[in-house]
Amino acid sequence: MNTTAWTGHDTQLIIVALIGIAAIVLLITKLKVHPFLALVLGSAFVGLASGVELDKVIKNFEEGVGGVLKEVGLLIALGAMLGKLLADSGGANRVVDTLLDKAKGNKLVWMMTLVAVIIGLPMFFEIGLVLLLPVIVLVAQRSGLKLMRVAIPALAGLSVLHGLVPPHPGPLVAIAALKADLGLTLIFGLTVAVPTVIICGPLFSKLAARWVPVDAPAVAGGIDTQHGPDLSEVKRVPSFGITLFTIVFPVILMLFKAIVDIVTPAKDPSALRVFADFIGQPLVAMTLAVLLAMVTFGYAVGFTGSTITSKLGASLGPIAAIILIVGAGGGFKQTLIGAGVGDAVAKWATGANISVLVLGFLIAVALRLATGSATVATVTAAGIVAPLASSLSPGHAALLVLAIGAGSLFLSHVNDAGFWLVKELFGLTVGQTFKTWSVMETLISVVGFVCVMLLSFVVP
Repeated sequence: MNTTAWTGHDTQLIIVALIGIAAIVLLITKLKVHPFLALVLGSAFVGLASGVELDKVIKNFEEGVGGVLKEVGLLIALGAMLGKLLADSGGANRVVDTLLDKAKGNKLVWMMTLVAVIIGLPMFFEIGLVLLLPVIVLVAQRSGLKLMRVAIPALAGLSVLHGLVPPHPGPLVAIAALKADLGLTLIFGLTVAVPTVIICGPLFSKLAARWVPVDAPAVAGGIDTQHGPDLSEVKRVPSFGITLFTIVFPVILMLFKAIVDIVTPAKDPSALRVFADFIGQPLVAMTLAVLLAMVTFGYAVGFTGSTITSKLGASLGPIAAIILIVGAGGGFKQTLIGAGVGDAVAKWATGANISVLVLGFLIAVALRLATGSATVATVTAAGIVAPLASSLSPGHAALLVLAIGAGSLFLSHVNDAGFWLVKELFGLTVGQTFKTWSVMETLISVVGFVCVMLLSFVVP
């Protein structure tokens, strides 16, 4: 990472990045250009205006698209398959019926928050969102609540756990870079996560539902939620227990991996460690979950093999545009990084003379705004402040991990693949996504950091 003095070229890079972001928003909102094409054009502008070589402009974009799709694209596709079988078997209705029987109104909102936290503990944000999508939309429709009243609590639960609590990748990378204690970081992370989820989920959802008072979309992630599934071929609707087990099956596998990783040495060559690492990988866990769903939501309810194959195929067509848009968002992110925007922010950060916790938070915020990647923000910020962390107590080193994690969630916008995933899955406009998802992410970042600073006064 280049950390020499700030130059005029760095200022130019920041200006170009801001113009590129504004151009993408303008193309989509005013000129009605498809988001995929707008992101391609915005990436081309940033790359060329930054002085990047022509061949590298293309290479950076392609690497960004590939990097996102190999991680997220495959998981979205598998999640769509699982969601299709969940809906068409009547399983989603069974879950929603049970939730509505157990809770009404505000209690239902808190129930959705709890479900999202449980799902989000070991699971990547994108997987958790795709898995919960049919439930979120059906709960909103059947309860009469506005979409954001139900969706925001679920999004907050998934996002907070993903950004602040091990064993998610960001916190684990920061823990390693800062040589922080995993156990302390986990305890403090959960301590910070609880009030952050409450404030940014159920409480903020009241405002979000007023700002964007939309109802649940008729089609969400390729699933027709308005007319409901055709249950004519369903002979036996899966029980609530079977449905719940199938949904949380990938969660169990990832949680098993996380527990084994925590209780065994990092270089342990035992068969248990190797097995847990394999089945706990998101791609493997989701593939196994789809195979299980083919039985519990397929053969067990009376579907034939050809019917199951047809439904799996039908789940992929409607999400093709979503996958392309998410990939293009990753391409724009990598274009910014390749142009040197991340390096420019890092230069600014090294000259700051402030508290280590505040510095870590601000560096992560700046990198998140510049690159759109929470992981890039976390990794880079942790690397920059690592020399300063050596003098911290174990407690404050763990808090520094959380401060960086909180900063990495700040203001998700058009250079973040998550922004486009939320927009497309819930059928929102760019403006509506800013008013709900982007504001929620910023609130999570700020509230999480405030909680970290409060803890810093009592943790030795």
